[in-house]
Amino acid sequence: MPLLRAAPRARAAMALSALSGDEQGILFVQLCNVLDPGIAVALSSVSNELRAATRAPLQQLKTGHEAAAALCRKLGHRNCKALREAKVVRWYSKGLTADELKLLGTLGSVLPALEKLFLWEPAASPAGGRQLAAGLGAGALPAVTVLYIYVTYAGDAGASAFAAALGQGALPRLKTLNLCNAAIGNAGLMALAPALRRRPGLEWLHLGKNPLGDEGLAALVAPPPPAGAPPPTTGGLKKLKGLMLVNTQITDAGCATLAGALNSGALPALEKLALQGIPASAAAKATVYAATVRRAPS
Repeated sequence: MPLLRAAPRARAAMALSALSGDEQGILFVQLCNVLDPGIAVALSSVSNELRAATRAPLQQLKTGHEAAAALCRKLGHRNCKALREAKVVRWYSKGLTADELKLLGTLGSVLPALEKLFLWEPAASPAGGRQLAAGLGAGALPAVTVLYIYVTYAGDAGASAFAAALGQGALPRLKTLNLCNAAIGNAGLMALAPALRRRPGLEWLHLGKNPLGDEGLAALVAPPPPAGAPPPTTGGLKKLKGLMLVNTQITDAGCATLAGALNSGALPALEKLALQGIPASAAAKATVYAATVRRAPS
């Protein structure tokens, strides 16, 4: 048996020896996973040269794994493996710090099985939501279709950071997004809107209890095309079924924009619209609801 185990190691060592030092280093870094460090550790031991070259990255991996393991325990998971294999997670009031939220964001790239994430963290600092979004990178949370981040302060800076993450390819399968009560205003929604409009599978969007208003809504549902440009044929919110805007700052002007988008066919799949608690008049809201009913599928 020892000889059988030694054979793959010898072949791996021979294959690695054909690579340059830089290529070996790149391969090692790609295999580093703070939730599952074993592969990188095993790879580093196939040769004395690679072991020496990866001493510093291995120490960083060890430190990262210890921090990730501590975070997993704080979130209520038995170990890193339990989180790595989870399909649905619900984290409510875990007392996460901004640094822990940032670390949680970076784990998005090593959670391939996760499909639904619910986070309620009212105790997070004002930097918490921004740090969480900033931790997300290219390809993060590849299987997540439902993301709820509510009562977690993001602000306009957090919305902008989330938009940047989406632009880098995070959450490619997103269908439901809840950013309720996250202190997102017009500037934040205007930054986020283009990224959301490039998510063709987005079906439900919850933005209630945020101080956003007419400008942000216009950027989301009816952005003006560049001068002289033809109407866009791709993108938009073609599959959006529900838009929740309760207790926002949308006025009659925003309602007119929304009704115009509905009447023009910009939101062809919209079935559910929530406008309770906004400062718009009852007549303005009725106009929007009427437009929703007129073009709702039978």
